[in-house]
Amino acid sequence: MNAWFRLRALILKELQALLGDPHGRKLLIAPIIMQLILFPFAATMEVRNVGVVVLNEDDGVHGEEIMERIASAPTFSSFVVTHGHDEFAARIDDQDALIGLKIAADFSSRIAAGESAALQVVTDGRKSNAAQIATGYVQNIVGSYADELSGAQSVGINVRHFYNPNLEYRWFIVPQLIAIATALGFLIVTALSVAREREQGTLDQLRVSPLSAGQIMTGKALPAIVIALFQGSIVLFAALLIYRVPMHGSLLAIYAGMVCYGLSQVGWGLLISSFCRTQQQAVLGVFAYLVPGLLLSGFISPVENMPGWLQAATWFNPMRHVVDLMNMAYLKGITFAAFADTAVPMLIIAAVSLSLAYFKFRTVSE
Repeated sequence: MNAWFRLRALILKELQALLGDPHGRKLLIAPIIMQLILFPFAATMEVRNVGVVVLNEDDGVHGEEIMERIASAPTFSSFVVTHGHDEFAARIDDQDALIGLKIAADFSSRIAAGESAALQVVTDGRKSNAAQIATGYVQNIVGSYADELSGAQSVGINVRHFYNPNLEYRWFIVPQLIAIATALGFLIVTALSVAREREQGTLDQLRVSPLSAGQIMTGKALPAIVIALFQGSIVLFAALLIYRVPMHGSLLAIYAGMVCYGLSQVGWGLLISSFCRTQQQAVLGVFAYLVPGLLLSGFISPVENMPGWLQAATWFNPMRHVVDLMNMAYLKGITFAAFADTAVPMLIIAAVSLSLAYFKFRTVSE
């Protein structure tokens, strides 16, 4: 019982250190609000407002028809017709246009003669991903016109998207923000804890207290988990109430996943903190860990697009598993087997990271 009272006192001390300062409370909430405002609108793979420049050397009807169709497409915000190669290249070079379209002089005549004719599409390779997507839009427009000219009965395709019928990008981004928002809470709070004690000279008091190394770690970890769960709840309910993202899974699965994720992350946060002498070093250590974790999580680009050896490395990244879990638990609904597939790796990572942090912290405390 005495051990419980001592542990509770340490937890209350940590919460007071974190929440007692009004500026500290703002720093715990403000980044979450900023992420909720910026990410759903800025972190998108959709391509809009594309500039197009055209060099039309053809005076036939088919070239004109292609130009009109591209100009009227909502994706393309500007459409400029040039009369020389230099101006054409300059538009792309100055980033006034992402896509350049060259129509050869014999384009319409070849179509009229029943021969094959091709358009040349020139893209700005400095924006490779956007250029590929915009090129796909142009290909769809040209392909549709070619089907009309052929007069043949083509086979239609009816596309249906499971879990996100209209491919709303916010439905994909906002649930994954739970992983990013809670990661900051788990890591920053725990990483600063031991470093703050050492910087303020109170670490020696903890060393000589009746608390064991495990109890001190628990007292440092639990406040971080509570605060991060609160941050995750803000994102969760903002997704439901503000962005209207439908939730087909259960709140129990989402919160259970966040707890498993929190256990895996606080271990790394405590381990980072045990190596740092100052809070500044702890913050730098967190970001040195967090940036690769974000890149390997599947949030920015799919894990399947990575090399095989890097895909294997992502298994050790708790953020990768929680991103998968949130996508399933939020948009799809999740079975117990699917939950276990993502939760068990996080618990294994938690066991390893907390064990390393415990042995390192015990060494520091002795």
